[in-house]
Amino acid sequence: MITLITGGARSGKSSFAENLLEGKSDVTYIATSQVYDDEMKERVRQHKLRRPQEWNTWESPLKLRDCPYKTSYYLLDCLTLLTTNHTFDILKDGDHISPEMQEEIEKKIKAEIFALCQDVRKTSSHLIMVTNEVGYSIVPENHLSRVFRDIQGRINQYAAELADRAYIVICGQGVLIKG
Repeated sequence: MITLITGGARSGKSSFAENLLEGKSDVTYIATSQVYDDEMKERVRQHKLRRPQEWNTWESPLKLRDCPYKTSYYLLDCLTLLTTNHTFDILKDGDHISPEMQEEIEKKIKAEIFALCQDVRKTSSHLIMVTNEVGYSIVPENHLSRVFRDIQGRINQYAAELADRAYIVICGQGVLIKG
C-alpha cells in the first residue's frame, strides 16, 4: 500500500502521516533533509522528538533505495526536500536550470520513487510519502523558484499516480483525495 500526503508548509502533513502509524513499532523513517543551518537543525530535532523511539531512522538525502532496515511500514519525509537535494546536486553553484537539467532532475527523482514503490509492493509493506503542495501560491519572482515549483508539481503528480491513496492536509486535517 502506497499513501501520499500533501499540503502546504506547516499544514500538519508530517504529524498527520505519523499519526497514521500510531501504535506501530515496525517503522522506518526515511529522512531526506540535510542540516545546513540552525533553523533546519531545530526542525529535525522537533521531528525526532515527535517520533517513537523504537522507529528506525534512515537518513538519505538523494537515494530512496537500499534502505538497511526491512520493516512493515516506511515513512518518507519528504519528497520536496528530495527534489531540493537533487536540484542543488545537479545545479552546483549555478542559478539557472536549463530544460535539460530539469529533465535530468525529474528523471532521477522519478526513478528513485518508482524503485522504492516497487520494493515496497514486493514485500507487502506500507509506504507513506510526504510532500509539499507548491502550486497554491503566487508565481515566484525568480527563475530558480519557478522551475523548482514546476519540477515539484510534476513530481507530486507522478507520486500521486503511483499511490493507492492520497490525502491533502489543511489546518492539520487530512482530506482523502484518492483511494
